[in-house]
Amino acid sequence: MGDDSASTESGPVFRLVYRSHLRVPEHQRKAELGAIFSTARSKNKHRGVTGALLIWGEHIVQTLEGDEETVRDLYRTIHADPRHERVEVLETLEAPGRVFGRWSMARVSDEDQPDIPLLMDRDKGGITPAARRPTTPEQDAVLDEMRDHVRGSQPA
Repeated sequence: MGDDSASTESGPVFRLVYRSHLRVPEHQRKAELGAIFSTARSKNKHRGVTGALLIWGEHIVQTLEGDEETVRDLYRTIHADPRHERVEVLETLEAPGRVFGRWSMARVSDEDQPDIPLLMDRDKGGITPAARRPTTPEQDAVLDEMRDHVRGSQPA
């Protein structure tokens, strides 16, 4: 059917949540994360993948939603990416619908800072914050789980 909106419509969807440790040195992190976001936003839209990415220091927790084969292929690519180490699946499930249907990818903050849905800015060659929209209770529940997972990745 060729309609991009069809790829993110409601209905059962496969969800995978993983966490990893970034191997990128701190002084290169901002540029590398910009590259990750830009790639994720452009490719995920075409693949019908939505989700959220939480970054806390050098730790990442990401939720991916979409067709199971597509999401698992994307996870395998991330697992093999040399910028990540200690990559582990935290959860997989068939969900009744997308939680992040309008987010091809978004940066999720920790604690009380606002979450930032991001848009690729082709003119500036980077990413810019999108207009803030209220989150749904379902999004809040998944985002809270992601925050708990990233905190659990810290050494004691």
